[in-house]
This record gives sequence, structure tokens and C-alpha cells, in this order.
Amino acid sequence: MPDDTALIISPAVKQRGQSVLQALKASHMSTVTAVPCTAGTDRRRPLAHDGAKGRAPWWLCYLHEGAKIRALGVSAQLLKEHGAVNEEVVRQLAAGALERSPASLSLAISGVLGPEQDEDGNPVGLVYFCALAKGKAPLIVRERWGKQAPEQLLCLTINRAFDLIESSAKSKTEIA
Repeated sequence: MPDDTALIISPAVKQRGQSVLQALKASHMSTVTAVPCTAGTDRRRPLAHDGAKGRAPWWLCYLHEGAKIRALGVSAQLLKEHGAVNEEVVRQLAAGALERSPASLSLAISGVLGPEQDEDGNPVGLVYFCALAKGKAPLIVRERWGKQAPEQLLCLTINRAFDLIESSAKSKTEIA
């Protein structure tokens, strides 16, 4: 993928995103997402969908290590000793994002989408997620999808993120 192109989101993923947005609206929830990886892409690329015509329905915010520490309160020692791809980092990212935003649900994602293992030796296809709703215990998910094309891993990651957001929204609706 050339550096000057947008990361194109397929119509199927766009449709799934619209379904997730409807679930959030029905539950009167809002969400914030912390994504400390570049999903195998250049950080400067916009996230768009087919037919976006210059507008995207959402944006992913990529965080470099300093932003994880300063903006979201992730422990510098944790990052130094264990790297960015682990359960505790996504837990701290989700908590920091939720505390610093008006959202009722946060989702944090950290993983290795390749094409090679990361600087800490984590394998391609290892991705951690943390969904955290206000007043609830965090839901941590670890996926080990194995080495696949970065684009395929990105699709799997987006769909798993949508699963977590949607199930959090539906569980709030069912409780209410």
C-alpha cells in the first residue's frame, strides 16, 4: 500500500460499523477508542471507507509511547519492562481513555499486525483488547490469530473491536 493512500475500509466493515453505532445509540452509550499501534500503516494516513468522498464516519487515534504515558496515564515502567502489547497496558489505556473523556465506554487495542514481530518479540497476530464501561469490570480479550497479511489482521481486529462494543452496548440495554 503506497504511503500516500488512505486505509480503505470495505463496505462490509462500514455496514458493521453502522450496526454498532445503532447499538450504541439504542443503549444511550458513547465510546472512546485508544489504539496504540499503527495497524501496519503510516500514522499520518486518514481512515476512510469506500465512497467516503473525503469524509470518514470515524477516526482512529494512534498513540505513540509518549502519548500513552502523558495522555492516558499508562505506566512508563510497565511499558519499559513489558512493552506495549499485553493485558495490563490495554487495561490502563482503557481506564485512562474513559477517565479523560465524556464517553460511557472505552475500548483499547494493542497488538502486532506485522508484517514482522514487534521490537519486544511479540508475534504477528497477537492482539489484546479491553472494553471498559463506567461502573463495570474490564473485559480483556487476547487473540492469537497467527501470522497473516496485515490487512487481514486489521480486518479481524476491527471486527473483534466491533463485537466488544456491540456486546457492551447490548448488555447495558438488557440490564436497563
